[in-house]
Amino acid sequence: MSNPVLLIVDDDEDIRSQLKWAVCNDYEVVLASDRSSALEAFRAHKPSVILLDLGLPPAPASPAEGLATLSELLAADAHAKVIILSGQSERANALRAVDAGAYDFLAKPPDTAELKVVLKRATEMACMERELAGLRRQLHVDSFEGMLGSSPSIQTVFATIRKVSGSEASVLLLGESGTGKEVAARAIHRKSTRHAGTFVAINCGAIPETLLESELFGHEKGAFTGAHVQRPGRIETASGGTLFLDEIGELPLSLQVKLLRFLQEQKIERVGGRREIDVDTRVIAATNVDLKKAMQEGKFREDLFYRVAVVSLKIPPLRERTGDIPLLAQAFLQRFAAEGGRPSLRYSPSALRALEQHSWPGNVREMENRVRRAVIMAESTAVKPADLELADTIGSTGRTLREGREALEREMLEEALRKHGNKVTSAALELGISRPTMYEMMDKFGISRKSDTPE
Repeated sequence: MSNPVLLIVDDDEDIRSQLKWAVCNDYEVVLASDRSSALEAFRAHKPSVILLDLGLPPAPASPAEGLATLSELLAADAHAKVIILSGQSERANALRAVDAGAYDFLAKPPDTAELKVVLKRATEMACMERELAGLRRQLHVDSFEGMLGSSPSIQTVFATIRKVSGSEASVLLLGESGTGKEVAARAIHRKSTRHAGTFVAINCGAIPETLLESELFGHEKGAFTGAHVQRPGRIETASGGTLFLDEIGELPLSLQVKLLRFLQEQKIERVGGRREIDVDTRVIAATNVDLKKAMQEGKFREDLFYRVAVVSLKIPPLRERTGDIPLLAQAFLQRFAAEGGRPSLRYSPSALRALEQHSWPGNVREMENRVRRAVIMAESTAVKPADLELADTIGSTGRTLREGREALEREMLEEALRKHGNKVTSAALELGISRPTMYEMMDKFGISRKSDTPE
């Protein structure tokens, strides 16, 4: 894997050379001496991080040319991280640059160790922001009727929905609990010629057997105790639209016979009624149980199975949707953070790692609930694994070198803050980094700024 590109902009050839040799093992270094050459190099090499001296020709004694360069660089790429190089007497100008969008500033000549830490943090931040921007773009590209995903398995589902939506065939959706079977059913309805009709959903396993017949088929006034008025059932209510029968495997055998008759003849009789009623309802069913096994055990009628499963569509579990986990996690965070008035919330690297490594037995529904909780529980702008009620795997065996470094950095930050009574400036000085960089690292690792003691 190639090194990230670093652009150094300084009119002093000796300083450019010193900086280059200090970091050339970790970066592909590109040099420029003025605004025009900096912009040309930026367009050609697209660096993520830029070291920029404010005193550039033709007026090196003024910050104007450097600030203009900063403005044009950020206009070309808002995710670029520009680190200002300034002398001690130019601190006010460096702060102006930070207000204008610079990532950080370092005093000239910068300490090599501090320079490397600041560059590393800036590079990682730029990389993370680009990844998140890519995920946000994918939210639109890979969105299909309320469903999200770019993995081959979910794209196959999207393609099948497009095909079956144009027909009147009954569809059986198969999949584990929480995979999004009702979302898929709604997508089929919205893409169908019945989209202007009603979508009616009923969970066959959530309603007592004594009430389920009335819920499905309706009842006449006086049909049973408590039936004070005539009431149409879900099948009749969905006429002209779509009926979604969730957990159809839980349907009692006595009602399976009555449902089969409706599917064959498109006619129903309300409970307590003697008149047949014509209905025009398409049925989409779903189950998380093995209906073929249920047929062998005599719990599900074979003739009904073939009526509801003209087309069978399996919704894959989340663990099999390679690449979709970060996309879905970002979509949920974006939605719930906006709803909760916390639009600046983002995932820490450890949270993203925990999301990727979790097995998701509850599938998409589980992720939705975990992210909703995290938005409520997060104490900083960075969501941590604990906010998601997931284990932080940073201490697990087989971690990467980058993960090991991050673990060490977090430990050093927390130790320095404890040692200096949560005084950020003192802790940053001991660690050899600037205060803005200290805050960036605290946010990344989910270390709350609330504990910061005024200095």
